[in-house]
Amino acid sequence: MKTDMTQGKPMKVLLGFTIPVFIGNVFQQFYNMVDAVVVGKFVGTKALAAVGSTGTIIFLIIGFLLGLTAGFTVLTAQKYGAGKMDEMRQTVGNALILTAVISAVMTAVSMTGMHALLKFMHTPDDIFKDAYAYVMIICGGIFAQALYNILASILRALGNSKVPLYFLILSALLNIVLDLVFIVVFKMGAPGAAWATVISQGVSGVLCLLYIWKYVPELHMKKEDWYFRKSLAGKQISVGIPMGLQYSITAIGTMMVQSALNMLGSYAVAAFTAGSKIEQIFSQAFVAQGTASATYNAQNIGAGKLERVRQGFRASHLIGCVYSAVVGTFLFFAGKYFAYLFISDNIAEVLPMVDTYVKCVALFFIPLYFVNVLRNGIQGMGYGLLPMMAGVAELAGRGITATIAAGKSSYIGTCLASPVAWIFASVLLWVMYFYVMKDMSRKLYGINKL
Repeated sequence: MKTDMTQGKPMKVLLGFTIPVFIGNVFQQFYNMVDAVVVGKFVGTKALAAVGSTGTIIFLIIGFLLGLTAGFTVLTAQKYGAGKMDEMRQTVGNALILTAVISAVMTAVSMTGMHALLKFMHTPDDIFKDAYAYVMIICGGIFAQALYNILASILRALGNSKVPLYFLILSALLNIVLDLVFIVVFKMGAPGAAWATVISQGVSGVLCLLYIWKYVPELHMKKEDWYFRKSLAGKQISVGIPMGLQYSITAIGTMMVQSALNMLGSYAVAAFTAGSKIEQIFSQAFVAQGTASATYNAQNIGAGKLERVRQGFRASHLIGCVYSAVVGTFLFFAGKYFAYLFISDNIAEVLPMVDTYVKCVALFFIPLYFVNVLRNGIQGMGYGLLPMMAGVAELAGRGITATIAAGKSSYIGTCLASPVAWIFASVLLWVMYFYVMKDMSRKLYGINKL
């Protein structure tokens, strides 16, 4: 089920890779969405707010891990595209070692500083206990998150986006069952949702490991593949750390938004939580396109096919802009009704605020698409630092807007923080795109060829 993305029509290849990743990402969102649905329906609005108030912190931690693992495997995709299997396995061994070490550090740091961080973010007193309990369990399960994401990234680097999807679907279904068991049967509240998420994610990681062991001989590691190679580590870190930091920088901006939001009370937090869950389900298509673009570009740069990279970008832009227009229009007019999935009480107070959030983000899906595809596509070409600067632009956009919103106690201001960030980042990324294409042409061919 591996895919050589250096052959075939770019649009067909990208769609074939993107659709399974999209479905997988949607199911991954189900982990937190199901948590929110079950908690909101069976525990109450305040418990939903408790889970939602930790969303930005979890994004900071897990987002860094996602970016890190994706970055570590860019070199894997390039070696696979070049047909260098021995070197490819060496990159895998290095990536696994680096992931294990960094996961241990992240677990220790996040669990040690979590209480102070929640206080710093003005988490409301009436939801603090549940919020702290929920996020501490998630942080304790970082290894489970890391196992799935690094193995899924390795499989995707070889062009296999379907198998990680299958295992994610199974674990998402398991998460639903465990949520109901822990929350409805055992009355564990918000912490029960966290345990369900960690256990389910761990299962998906183990399933990936078993699949690789049995069905992917290219990834059967030899003793020498486990030697830690500083030269490879330097290259992997140069891409992985910036990719991880870009998520973290984005998360810092969303934490500023969350801090401003927390000052508006539990109902505003619950509405924002419901609205963001709705947005995240539909925006996973952009994340999937970004993943596809990164793998596609990495394999084709490894094969020296820069013109095919350009063709891939053009095909992706057509798909992304059409999707953005159609789905954005749908959410603008009907998105608020999805809130009934999450909210069981205080509908009259919460629903109008959900509608405000969904309308604000739906209008700006095209810039969000460009942020994901241009940033990930450039990273797949081996550039780590430049795309990270787009994260700085996002931080500036979110930070400025959130600060103004906090000063004016404006809910709509907090809802506009992300759209402003997407506009800032997409403009910068377009400038980077033209620079990177010139630079890569010079590296591959010794000329500037647009």
